[in-house]
Amino acid sequence: MVIDRSGLAEFLRRRRESLQPEDVGLPRGRRRRTSGLRREEVAALCHMSTDYYARLERERGPQPSEQMIASIAQGLHLSLDERDHVFRLAGHNPPAPGEGSEHISPGLLRIFDRLYDTPAEIVTELGETLRQTPLGVALTGDLTVYRGPARSLGYRWFTDPTTRQLYAPAEHPFLTRMFASGLRGVVTLRGPGSRAAHLADLLLTQSEEFREVWKDHEIGIRPNEVKHFTHPELGALELTCQTLLDPSQSHHLLVYTANPGSNSHEKLQLLSVIGGTQALR
Repeated sequence: MVIDRSGLAEFLRRRRESLQPEDVGLPRGRRRRTSGLRREEVAALCHMSTDYYARLERERGPQPSEQMIASIAQGLHLSLDERDHVFRLAGHNPPAPGEGSEHISPGLLRIFDRLYDTPAEIVTELGETLRQTPLGVALTGDLTVYRGPARSLGYRWFTDPTTRQLYAPAEHPFLTRMFASGLRGVVTLRGPGSRAAHLADLLLTQSEEFREVWKDHEIGIRPNEVKHFTHPELGALELTCQTLLDPSQSHHLLVYTANPGSNSHEKLQLLSVIGGTQALR
């Protein structure tokens, strides 16, 4: 496919001008005169330089890679149809529909962007964290830094002993069964040759514990609504996890709260301080 430079540039400009800062979780500011978002704001949302993004809007520069287009589609909060459209304008075939999509829907992102004062994260069906709020990072650490199979929390549970330190020891046996059961459910849903099946095969070769629990063929073990964390600085935390499912993408928005007046609620208030300190490091 050939890049449509003028079509791509016009689409990006129109989309940028139609968005307001509050649509993408940015503060408006008092002296704002720009209609829509500034180029530097879009570039930051898309994790690229302002110069690179500006050249696309000016019909200049090299053909953007598929990774760049995916980042632009997410940064501009495009729908799946819009994402596919911008892929074609850039001269690429859109990602195939089905499992493994990491494009977060605009609706889910709008909800997520308003959770700035709450620990929250967006995860895939394999437990791969795509986005975290600052308080989410303060609670569990930055879970978006992992690559390869280690992006999956279930995979790390069986292959990286440090993963378990965040969870109360009394819950470890249940979580072991839950992660194996959850993976089996996704393998059954997606079938042989899927990313889930590949993950299960890796764990079968790497973890004796996984092999033992996998033999039980347990299915349908759901996460507990109340989760018990062991935070390295705050100690024990008892949090309620509310889940919002985006069925079109198989993404889950997880929001963690504590009962008002409880010890855990007071500790959650301290997370904002810890999060701010981490941001300065």
